[in-house]
Amino acid sequence: MAQPTLLFGRKYSKGINWITTIAMVAFHIAAVAAFFYIDTGAIITAVVLYFVAGMLGIGMSYHRLLTHRSYKTPKWMEYFLTICATLALEGGPIFWVATHRVHHQKSDREGDPHTPREGGFWAHMGWILTGQGLHQETALLARYTPDLAKDKFHVALTKWHWVPQVVVGVLLLAFGGIPYVLWGMGVRTVFGLHTTWAVNSATHMWGSRRFATRDDSTNNWWVALLTFGEGWHNNHHAHPTSARHGLAWYELDLNWIGINTLKLFGLAWDIKVAKLSEIVPYDENDRIEVDGQAVA
Repeated sequence: MAQPTLLFGRKYSKGINWITTIAMVAFHIAAVAAFFYIDTGAIITAVVLYFVAGMLGIGMSYHRLLTHRSYKTPKWMEYFLTICATLALEGGPIFWVATHRVHHQKSDREGDPHTPREGGFWAHMGWILTGQGLHQETALLARYTPDLAKDKFHVALTKWHWVPQVVVGVLLLAFGGIPYVLWGMGVRTVFGLHTTWAVNSATHMWGSRRFATRDDSTNNWWVALLTFGEGWHNNHHAHPTSARHGLAWYELDLNWIGINTLKLFGLAWDIKVAKLSEIVPYDENDRIEVDGQAVA
């Protein structure tokens, strides 16, 4: 039986998603509470976990590896990086990748899951607080992620994406008590969420535009600093399959440095890199290809 076509965007998202909303409120309360438990060890732990979840996980895995297939790596490394990404509390790999692929296909047009043209708050976090939760809808999302839907590990991790977060929380509680939980889970997770959401909102509202893309994407230096290079968003939308987003020498891109480090140890290959002189391949903004086949 054919699966129904999913409709993304503000007008199709009806009602509050209470599970997500309650979780977001709880984590934000924990983040505020952390400032009543100042602990140097807990703060250092939060910073380390921020790099693990945001750089190794979201930037290097969910975004550049799984969504755009900008490089290849051994399966065990792919799985490790993907587990790191689940610590960001942004859902499992199939949900995240499907949402981002749709964003590129419909960027700043009707059907974009989080365009600021439907409101800045909507693009930042409103879109995840309303509508149907799709974290368990692998069959529906498979249209956008046929590569991941065939991988039993990614299917299982999408269903149980919250487990690594719980395991880390328990370990932090056992090792350092409440302060480590509040900083390592509360502050670190909330800060990471807002920096990722800033890519969806701020980099489609404020910044400079090197390339004349068909969307509103910009290069935003402060978002880039907070997200290990994801803020060079206009570069990315111009050349979505490039593993390097900071195309100029002065555009710091720690995710690119991380991928190059993997290459140094023989753990990354077939790395796609755009150059400043390249013209915008507009067709890449209208489709996502996996192994030479167009997705959706």
